[in-house]
Amino acid sequence: MTITDVPARTDDDRRLRAALFVDFDNVYLGLRRLDPTAAEAFATNPGHWLDALERGADSQGQFTRRFLVRACYLNPSAFSQYRPNFTRAGFRVVDCPSLTQQGKSSADINLVLDAVDALVATTRYEEFVIVSADADFTPLVQRCRAADRRVTIITASPAAAAYRAVADTVVGADALAELVTSTDAVPEPDAVTLSPGHPGVAPDPAATAVPRPRTGKSTPPPAAEVPVVEPAAPVVPAAAPAVAPTAGALAARRAVLQRVRAADRPVPLGAVAQVAQAADPTLPGAGWGGPGGFTGWLGRSVPELGLATKPAPGYMWDPKRFDEADLPGAVADVDADALRRQVVAVTDTPGLTTDGYRVLLKTLAHDISTHPFERVATTRRVREACQKSGAKVGRATINLVISGISYSGVELTTARSAKVLAEAWADNVVGLCRGARMELSRADVAAIRAWVGGGLLTS
Repeated sequence: MTITDVPARTDDDRRLRAALFVDFDNVYLGLRRLDPTAAEAFATNPGHWLDALERGADSQGQFTRRFLVRACYLNPSAFSQYRPNFTRAGFRVVDCPSLTQQGKSSADINLVLDAVDALVATTRYEEFVIVSADADFTPLVQRCRAADRRVTIITASPAAAAYRAVADTVVGADALAELVTSTDAVPEPDAVTLSPGHPGVAPDPAATAVPRPRTGKSTPPPAAEVPVVEPAAPVVPAAAPAVAPTAGALAARRAVLQRVRAADRPVPLGAVAQVAQAADPTLPGAGWGGPGGFTGWLGRSVPELGLATKPAPGYMWDPKRFDEADLPGAVADVDADALRRQVVAVTDTPGLTTDGYRVLLKTLAHDISTHPFERVATTRRVREACQKSGAKVGRATINLVISGISYSGVELTTARSAKVLAEAWADNVVGLCRGARMELSRADVAAIRAWVGGGLLTS
């Protein structure tokens, strides 16, 4: 499924009746910790990102969302200035004032009640889009799935693994930030052309939550005329031109692109094979169309995607968002104990070594002390510096650590020591573990903090 960067709708597109529920406080505060500019764009121009959400594509082709329900839940005592923006965009704005001494609003219960009403309504909504990182909505998502409804969740801060696992599609904080700040949320599609020297087609605008620049194709100049000379000897027949891919192979290519580009992490090769086979059941029986089997077919058909057969079971990824350093277990400690493996598996905490975390945290602290914090530029500089120092740290890992630190309440717009950053990141990881209902002893907490804190918290 896609959020943006998809072809314009045609008359043959499917139309999905969708219900959209926005937990404003959760999303705005999450984005503000990550990128204040993105938070303001989300709050002041909802029509912009709503237009992008209305178009999508999946393995069955293009579709258009009709948001028959557009509901936004916000605390009027804190965010009433943004209500007119959502009203103008066609939202029903539900005021959810604080009802407790702790300041918690009634947004959660109002959103759940409205979603359950929509689930049993006479109108059948084929998709429920929940814009919130609050894992309390996990039972609601499970109820929607049990009723055979598609579910998309959009988060602006770290979300629990169990919450993400029950959704059909997850749009993370970085993708949401790029979506709301993009100046061209729904670009025109690239031309799809066949090339005799390429077994596939030009990159298809496939399912992805991250906007990508257009890459137009130029037409090669006509070949110069060459005088015809009769050969003195028999002419060796020219090699046969490359066989154009079948409709099924093209469908499989599109399905793989959509699956990988829509994923919030590298995709196991087994899952990729299932998608390709569902789109074209003849491929496996035909030996995947050439030498090398399935991986050979992937290399020929989707060369723009990243591919690695190790670590097992092998993975594919969108190189615009991930690299080999983001593969599960790619940089985990060889002697990681059971607790560390469980934390990685349950919370998706990056499996960096203790030394890797130390390099990352120190590099991040140095960067924000010497440059203004800007999410994309900061991530790029930190990754380059880590690579130069020999630490295999991927972009997704850096983004996740930045989000976790911000979610813990530490602003990165001012200089911070590496120890302060380590403290915030360790607090975030421990909080994720407890949120996942891990039973942690005091020794467990100390071991986790020593690990993800890069050894900076032991002194």
